[in-house]
Order: sequence, then structure tokens, then C-alpha cells
Amino acid sequence: TSKGVKFYSTSTRASTPFGAGSLARSLPTGTMGLQRRHMSSVPATMKAAVIEKTGPAEVMEVKEWPVPKVADGQVLVKNEYAGINFIDTYHRSGLYARDLPFVGGQEGGGTIAQVTPKAEEMGFKVGDRVAYSILQTYSEYSAVPAGKLQPIPDGVGVDVATACVVQGMTAHYLTTDAHAQLIKPGEWMLIHGVGGGTCQWAAQMAKELGYKVIGTTSKGKEAIGRATGVDELIVLDEAPGTSFEDYTSVDVTKKVMEITGGEGVKCVIDGIGKATMDISIDSLARRGIFVSFGNASGAVPPFPVLRLIGKSAFVTRPKLLDYTENRGEMLRRSDQIMGWIKAGKLKVSIDKSFSLSEAAEGHKYLEAGKSTGKVLYKI
Repeated sequence: TSKGVKFYSTSTRASTPFGAGSLARSLPTGTMGLQRRHMSSVPATMKAAVIEKTGPAEVMEVKEWPVPKVADGQVLVKNEYAGINFIDTYHRSGLYARDLPFVGGQEGGGTIAQVTPKAEEMGFKVGDRVAYSILQTYSEYSAVPAGKLQPIPDGVGVDVATACVVQGMTAHYLTTDAHAQLIKPGEWMLIHGVGGGTCQWAAQMAKELGYKVIGTTSKGKEAIGRATGVDELIVLDEAPGTSFEDYTSVDVTKKVMEITGGEGVKCVIDGIGKATMDISIDSLARRGIFVSFGNASGAVPPFPVLRLIGKSAFVTRPKLLDYTENRGEMLRRSDQIMGWIKAGKLKVSIDKSFSLSEAAEGHKYLEAGKSTGKVLYKI
């Protein structure tokens, strides 16, 4: 690794990025003591998992990479954990296009190593524990806009807080808003894959919000699925060679109709994708909504809108950014999630932590459907 350098953020240089070239040479006389609160010893390079070409997990290479420069209004976070999410595998594989090369990840947590004046005005300081979501988190350091930081309250670990940022926040918007209030408390909701990551959160949140929940899961994850507190659990065989549910092994739609007295569910939350699209649409009640948010089994194929006429159904394909469009909305969601965790109403399962040097193994583990909770890199 490179020799460490001292970084300073100064009000007199606020218009330029803070990096190795913005050392204390321009500080006014007598301001050194004042500026020490912004100072941190940071190397010029860091370890990062870099994707230079798209493809299988092996295309990720852990290598030396420049520590990002910090502009005023940002902080530099020394990462302790980075979350591994399916969307990261879509970026790596090329399913979702990104400019190359790039550092993987979009979920991180750690401590602030460097703060800039505008970030300090927002109340942040060196040493604060924070979690956040930006592109580029599979790395030792990340430059994060202060507006995207979620303070970690006392009593919540950095690993748990990191897990909240994408999976927790995704589960929150799915169960509170993505269904456009077409489902009311006391009505049935179907959530696929409740033995895994995001939907393990979603099942618990849906119950907390007063919905009746049917979950699906594989036999190998049955205990985890039941622990979410769902009202009904449909257990499926595992697809050969994976830990994913085999959605051909049980007639899920028939089971749903039996449970709901032939009416169907008012909302389906579906992160599985291709394997469950027909099941999800066919399981809807009249004027129900199919919320398709993921592609674990492959992308949902195009289908004619006439497919929805049978029960005047709705469909949406949401994403987290549109449900955290400003800091107020982000903090409203984060505060409720953290409150549930501290109150013991929401149990966060950290399944496995890989070292950053095991970047490829982390993606393979998730893509094989082996996860029974949150999967992280320990940086």
C-alpha cells in the first residue's frame, strides 16, 4: 500500500476536491488547530474489487485503486462492511449496463475518516458511524455525499446497519408504498423467497404493518421462513444443484387460492423474476398489484398488457432510488427500520461475511441461492 498522507478540508479551499494535492500549504496562519477536526490519515491507494469487463464472478479483481477524492459536501468513509446484493451481480454480468471499469457494490457502512465543511454543517464529524448507498462500496474507502449518510444509532452494529441500507430499505418501500395502497391491513399479501435476504425483511415488515402474509421458500430454508412469522408458508423443493425454490414442484397458485378462499392476494412482492411471473399474476385478487422488483431466476420476459385484464390487475417495476428521492424520505424509512430493530420487532439475519479478497466467492454464494440472510464483505 502507498504511504499515508494527511488530508485537510479547509473553508478557504472548499471549492476544490480534497485529496493529496490539497494539503495544509494553503491554510491561513493560526487555523491549524481549528482544522484538525477535519483531518485523517488516509493512504493514496486502497484495496477494491474492480470490474474491468463484464461476465461471471471471476471477472472481479481485487487490486490497488486510487482512494476517491472528496469534494465539499462529501465525507470519506472508511468502510468496515459492504453489502452484497443481486443488483451488484446484474452490474457485474452486464445485465444492467455500467461504464467500465468500475468498483462494485452500492451498500456500505463504517466510520467517517474525513469530513468537509459543508458536511460538518450538517452535523457530521470524523469518527461518526454511518451507513450509506452509493455506487462503489467494495473498497476500503468511499466518498459519500453527506445527504446520503444514515447515522447508525447506539445499540445497532455496523454490520446490521449496512444490511439495512439496500435490503432493509428495499423491503420497507415494497411493503409500505410500492403497492400504491391497493392492499389494506388485514388483506392477503404473497411474498416469494422469504427464506432469503430482502424478502425475509419484507415478510417481517408486512406482518408489523398488519397484512396477512403467505410466503414461499425452499425446504432447506423452511425454518428461516417460518421464523419470519408469516401466516402461511408454501414450501417447495429445491431446484437441482441450487438452493433456490423449484417453482414447478408445487402448484403455488392453487395453494394461494385455497388459503384465500378463492379470492387471491391483493399484492405480490416478487424478487424471483422469470420463474414466478405467471404464478404472481395468476395469484392476484381483483384489482391486485404485482410488484416485480428482482430477477433472481432471470429477467421477467415481456408480456402483453392484456394479460392483466382478467382481474383488472396492476403491475409495477419499482426501484429504491425512486422511493428515497430526498434525504427526508430516506431518513423516515431508515428511522423506522432502526426503531423496529432496537425494539426487537425486526430480526436481522447476517448469514455470512466474506473477506474482500474473496470477492468472487461472495457473488457465487448469492447467485447459487445459498443465502439465508444478509451476505457481506468484511473490509
